[in-house]
Amino acid sequence: MKKYWFFILPLLAFLAITAFLLSGLFSNPRYVNESQVDRQAPPFKLPDVMDAGQFYDQTVFQGQVTLLNVWGVWCVTCAVELPYLTQLRQQGVRIVGLYYEQELDPDFGAKSLPQIQAEVQQRLQKLGNPYQFNIFDVDRSYSLDLGVTGAPETFLIDQNGKIRLHHIGDVNPRVWQQKIAPLYQLLSRQ
Repeated sequence: MKKYWFFILPLLAFLAITAFLLSGLFSNPRYVNESQVDRQAPPFKLPDVMDAGQFYDQTVFQGQVTLLNVWGVWCVTCAVELPYLTQLRQQGVRIVGLYYEQELDPDFGAKSLPQIQAEVQQRLQKLGNPYQFNIFDVDRSYSLDLGVTGAPETFLIDQNGKIRLHHIGDVNPRVWQQKIAPLYQLLSRQ
């Protein structure tokens, strides 16, 4: 009887792992994205990237429709979207940056604030600065509260601080025209 279980147990473990992996393969990848919509932006109190003495909280979203763009200098796709976001700002779109530094990990060392500021300034001078200001998500806690899975991600937040749209990936002309602009214009008219 023991020999029988010796063959059955690994087979059962293999089937359980296979079923688990297949369920993930056929799950809805938009579920996480959709779960972040139609709720108030989480509360926060975080500093400005360039001025650590300047703090922001969720009231920055009151009164204006805002795109909150999660980005970092380490993010290649973020660099690709910066010029287009700069064009949108020139057209009057209010964009706030939520910057987080990937290398702020105590186990692997950390950059100093002046290093981070220099990198941010260099990147924005080179590719364009679409941001009204940049909130520094020091320990990435606000990104986690928002449900951010990576960068870039963009949240459309209405005049009352409510998240109305969550886009994962870069904002480019197609994404803006087909997905974000219609809702942005509707909210701006209200």
